[in-house]
Amino acid sequence: MHDGSAWVGLVPFRMVGVRVSAWPSFPYLGTFAETNVRTYVNGPRGRGVWFNSLDAARMLPVAVARIGYRLPYFFSSMRIERTGEAVRYNSIRRWPGPRGAGGSLTVRVGERIEPTETDIFLTARWRLYTQKKGHLYVAEVRHPSWPLQRAVATKWDRELVSVAGYEPEEMEPHVLFSDGVPVEVYPPERIV
Repeated sequence: MHDGSAWVGLVPFRMVGVRVSAWPSFPYLGTFAETNVRTYVNGPRGRGVWFNSLDAARMLPVAVARIGYRLPYFFSSMRIERTGEAVRYNSIRRWPGPRGAGGSLTVRVGERIEPTETDIFLTARWRLYTQKKGHLYVAEVRHPSWPLQRAVATKWDRELVSVAGYEPEEMEPHVLFSDGVPVEVYPPERIV
């Protein structure tokens, strides 16, 4: 909850240099598009994110994340295109189903901003929570503060949000853009 409201995020981005602990990063396997649908939670270890779905464009990272992190990853055909200030994200789910779920999001990127309290609430998350077979797990996440830019969604499909179980409202989304930061995600730990 933030300002008396629950928030759901539709977050598309490009993963770069993904690797498993001490292993090197392989350019093809370690760089890919991803889109997640998430909500923001306060769990036993503090603020975190709860992923409803994570669509990614590489099968091996999807399998590793489903098994190792117990996250609801899906293998999807994905594409990111940037033309000037416009960035377009496309996604079509391939495995597991529902096959064909996806859509596109196009944003127009604006000026760099000083983050508001809401922007910090949405981006400064230091852990993720997940569940498997009735047990709650947490994985710590480390990253510097995101350099944020205001953005406007000029087109966005709500299908991935709907498939995740939410009824998206017909309202203006709160849109942010970042060129990214390095992120470290640590192995999950069972806490309940």
